[in-house]
Amino acid sequence: MVQQIVLKKLEKPSIKNLEDDLYWFCESFGFSSGRDIENTATQIIFSMLENISRDKSISSEGLANDLEIKVSRVNHHLRNLRDSGLLYRENKKIFLRGGSLKAAVLEMRKDTERILDELECIAEEIDAVMGIKNR
Repeated sequence: MVQQIVLKKLEKPSIKNLEDDLYWFCESFGFSSGRDIENTATQIIFSMLENISRDKSISSEGLANDLEIKVSRVNHHLRNLRDSGLLYRENKKIFLRGGSLKAAVLEMRKDTERILDELECIAEEIDAVMGIKNR
């Protein structure tokens, strides 16, 4: 599996508001950028959070019904969210990693640190082969 974690440094909303905070969260991770002009990924996350707070999981069909969009469209966004490390799927159900949004972010932090550790190791080897000295 290829994991892609996008991070954007954006100014936090100045006023505490659940919807604005969620949009900021999603935009900071690049979930609702590019061709997602309707912020479908953010809507999916919001619906997922509402359902998970009650039932601990939801299906892509349930999300599609909640948002009145096609299951194929939901699955497209869910694949991207899974590839980022925010959620996982098990037996057609969708779960946040670690069971909460905060725990999922902590897991994504660990993923990022592992990726950067690997990059640092290979960068050091490349520097050595190329004869580039590190201070």
